[in-house]
Amino acid sequence: MQVNKRKFEGQVVSVAMAKTIVVRVDTMKLHPKYNKSYKVSNKYAVHDEKGEAKLGDKVIFVESRPISKTKKWRLIEVKS
Repeated sequence: MQVNKRKFEGQVVSVAMAKTIVVRVDTMKLHPKYNKSYKVSNKYAVHDEKGEAKLGDKVIFVESRPISKTKKWRLIEVKS
């Protein structure tokens, strides 16, 4: 049985840990009453086995099994 895994694209904001990067994902939301758009950011700890992502890179990552207490995401691709 194949489960649909969540996939996000974001920007690397930290590479200080071994085999782990922190990625910020920005999304636009609409306020229900005032109909104004505003930006919401979330940070995710992503497993980077080869250490290929650098600070400021755009990356694509996908949901996976829990790797540690905070890491539940795996790096798929580094865009730039």
